[in-house]
Amino acid sequence: MVPCRSVDLSVFSMTTFGYRLVLVLLTVVVGILLAACSGADVPLKGQLEGVVLDNPTTKASFSLVDTEGRQFSFVEETEGRLTFLYFGYTNCPDICPVHLAQLAEVFDRLPEVRRNSTVVFVTVDPERDTPEVVRGFLDSFSSDFVGLIGSQEEVEVAQAAAGVPIAVVEGTGTDYTVGHAGQMLVYAPNGLGYSVYPFGTRQSDWMHDLPILIERTGS
Repeated sequence: MVPCRSVDLSVFSMTTFGYRLVLVLLTVVVGILLAACSGADVPLKGQLEGVVLDNPTTKASFSLVDTEGRQFSFVEETEGRLTFLYFGYTNCPDICPVHLAQLAEVFDRLPEVRRNSTVVFVTVDPERDTPEVVRGFLDSFSSDFVGLIGSQEEVEVAQAAAGVPIAVVEGTGTDYTVGHAGQMLVYAPNGLGYSVYPFGTRQSDWMHDLPILIERTGS
């Protein structure tokens, strides 16, 4: 931080030109000093708007099957890309569709980010979410979004690897809901997660953070 200090103007000649020069320089200097003195209000370069983690996390390691029936190793398939990981289900009434719709809209506005990103949706409701159901759900947002399916045990292993709470079925019969983690996990191209994005994240936060995160390619 630059220390606040007084400015000595006695070195300037007090001609008409001198007065004008003094006023111009004084305006510039005062602006600089005010900014320096209130440094806490000046955004830091690379500062993120998401929920910043105290320590970056490594990319979760797990393997499930995608909607085409192919084995999908999360770490290997997303290497070197800005990666989004979300655990949800297709019958989710609010959080899941809002997250995915918002992300799809941000990608439309940031095509360079979209080209270098992978969005992975893992269903926590394998009982109802067949590959066809998941694919149809994701296609309503983007055909590029990857859908993963596994047994209940495999999905729980994936959630544990990602460090999110294990989803819990709420209710009985076929019209049940599933309580699940509401945050979107994001990993920079270097494989580290610096922040998470809970339900309610503003579109402007995504627009601000994604160009920063996609540049984080080194360790």
